[in-house]
Amino acid sequence: MISIGLTGSIGMGKSTVTGMFADEGAMVWNADDAVHRLYAKGGAGVAALKERFPSAIIDDAVDRNILSTLVLDDAAALADLEAIIHPLVSKDRAETLDSAARSGADFVVLDIPLLFEKGYERFLDAVIVVSAPTVMQQARVMARPGMTERKFRSILMKQTPDAEKRRRADYVIDTGVSLEETREQVRAVVTALKERFSIV
Repeated sequence: MISIGLTGSIGMGKSTVTGMFADEGAMVWNADDAVHRLYAKGGAGVAALKERFPSAIIDDAVDRNILSTLVLDDAAALADLEAIIHPLVSKDRAETLDSAARSGADFVVLDIPLLFEKGYERFLDAVIVVSAPTVMQQARVMARPGMTERKFRSILMKQTPDAEKRRRADYVIDTGVSLEETREQVRAVVTALKERFSIV
């Protein structure tokens, strides 16, 4: 089974593109969806975070906006958060890969926002980077509930620059075009992957 990493900076359209790969029949895993499951009521992340970030637990679930505020300018708090959550996210990803292997999937697309930042590319067979013009990226991000210029800049500072991601990618998908044009790029990448890895 082939493992494909999909990444891109905030606001580039990763979730949209991941959905398009699913539409093309690929098995997909989304890191943000995994975090949502962990933070939801009954999720493993709630109990794990309760002692370190008690004010972020509301109605037995993690309030992402509160948690984000707590770690925004606190490197130690962010490190603690990552130390708690990343192993749980990795476990969720491993379970998906196991399921994909058992089901006989040809390849699985893993949507990992911090793929290059955490060095995950060395464990993958290929990397896809989702990109868009800076102006479009900023407009998308600033339209999100609770987003501020300060928060946006803080997030960008922690991410590998888009140009560097594009340089290191095996494939780049540009979402600064229409949805149908983006979908055509996804189909082209699927075809290229099948040819590259001899998937019938």
